Amino acid sequence: MNSAAYDLWRPTSGCDDDCLPAAGAVPTASVSRRVLRSVAALGMLLAGVGLVVLLPVLPTQERQAAVRGWARATIRAFGVRLVLRGRLPRRRALLVANHVSWLDILAVLAVAPTRMVAKREIRSWPVVGLLAAAAGTVFVDRARPRELPGTVRRLADALRAGRSVTVFPEGTTWCADTDADDCRPGRGFRPAMFQAAIDAGSPVVPLRISYRCRATGTTTTVAAFLGADTLLRSVVRVMAARELVVSVTIASALHPARDADRRLLARAAESAVHLVSAAAGPPRARLRPVPTAPPVVPVPTAADRELDLAA
Repeated sequence: MNSAAYDLWRPTSGCDDDCLPAAGAVPTASVSRRVLRSVAALGMLLAGVGLVVLLPVLPTQERQAAVRGWARATIRAFGVRLVLRGRLPRRRALLVANHVSWLDILAVLAVAPTRMVAKREIRSWPVVGLLAAAAGTVFVDRARPRELPGTVRRLADALRAGRSVTVFPEGTTWCADTDADDCRPGRGFRPAMFQAAIDAGSPVVPLRISYRCRATGTTTTVAAFLGADTLLRSVVRVMAARELVVSVTIASALHPARDADRRLLARAAESAVHLVSAAAGPPRARLRPVPTAPPVVPVPTAADRELDLAA
């Protein structure tokens, strides 16, 4: 594989420490609250160890409920409030989301019974890696692009078997600041994984993940996991933030035809993620077999629910 193709398979984010909030820009929690969050988060990690043992023997629905409950409780332990806007389809689907933080994985698992596609490095994360493996995560080795067709086949098989699958087609994390010109080169949804939805005849559901600070009422990059950032440093930054909210907004599903072009499908899904408003709305767009331009994705209305998952 030539170097250009390799770069498309393993994109590099233009985001770095400069994309993170300046000192004092985000209100911080008290020291005592940070200590409590640390204890709670450690407790949830220990609970995750027990869950790893239980998951293989649990029936499918109970396994999905256990993972969802653990993810919600873990997010709350970090001091983050989770909000879901919109409705997921009842049938299996390929869920595609923008990628900002390690918290994205927990946020998706907290709202959807789904298998995740994640980079191989996550497999070595403490507890989270074990739990991800036990939950059926498909790990991708980005240093071996020749394995990509096999991964796509595995995703298509999972979709045919009735399992939803979640991918982050940007290929890496970004700061979510759409006005940061320095971060834009190379950004975009990679089309490869969309072939699995076409092969399986599965809908594609775009998800927008965003972070905001309730204390200031503004979006924030404090949860972003970027560049040379370490997982520990990012976790500490998240636990120090006061009133951090992660929102998962569900856009209308795209229904690709059998001979749809995966590149156009990826562009349509990416447009939906960036255009989706604060609430998700009903009509489902249909992707034509070989359109001359990406289908117009309707901007959701406020007709649907907003569910606060702060429990």
